[in-house]
Amino acid sequence: MTPCFSASAVLALAALCLTACGGGDPRQPQPDNPGGVLISDVEDGRYRGAEPAAPYDMPDVTLTATNGRDFNLVSDTAYPVTLVFYGYTHCPDVCPLVMSDVASALSHLPDEVRGDTQMVFITTDPARDTPEVLRDYLDRFDGEFVGLTGDLALIVRAADDMGVAIEGKKKLPSGGYDVGHGAQVIAFRGDRAPVLWTEGTSVGDMVDDITALAGS
Repeated sequence: MTPCFSASAVLALAALCLTACGGGDPRQPQPDNPGGVLISDVEDGRYRGAEPAAPYDMPDVTLTATNGRDFNLVSDTAYPVTLVFYGYTHCPDVCPLVMSDVASALSHLPDEVRGDTQMVFITTDPARDTPEVLRDYLDRFDGEFVGLTGDLALIVRAADDMGVAIEGKKKLPSGGYDVGHGAQVIAFRGDRAPVLWTEGTSVGDMVDDITALAGS
């Protein structure tokens, strides 16, 4: 298992917690849906990113922010638009690329839209990602990004509710470890997420989707 999944694998993971439409469990393969994937036709959708068949709800989970205070994913995401990404500071490749793309997208937004948008990074490696470590990492991208850590079981619960898989640790020959996790960014309007971006989504598409969400 690699530290982060490919774009095609992320699409398969994105629907793990969706409510089935028309019966059946979307987490299980179906005759007309062998991969267990419920993602709408992006070309016919409102957004540039992938649209879940049913929007995700923000989970009522409380974690710890980089300032040491409690941060509830429902009550403390009061911005019109909230972007959520699960990753970790030792991630060697995909995480910094995704975070760089998100930072670039936010920098290209009109001021009023940027002011309505919050970016939340939730660590998948709380054993190493203390609040101080997270803050130092996120400041390399944007000092306004929110970093959250906490009990791994709560993090996994929140991730599961958003359709993000966290596969756990894989030991490295060096003695360290990587953490396998889904690499999608989930974009919320209020407490519901109608769109997500897989690895490789362009900055321009992110800008378009954030602008559409802010204007909803």
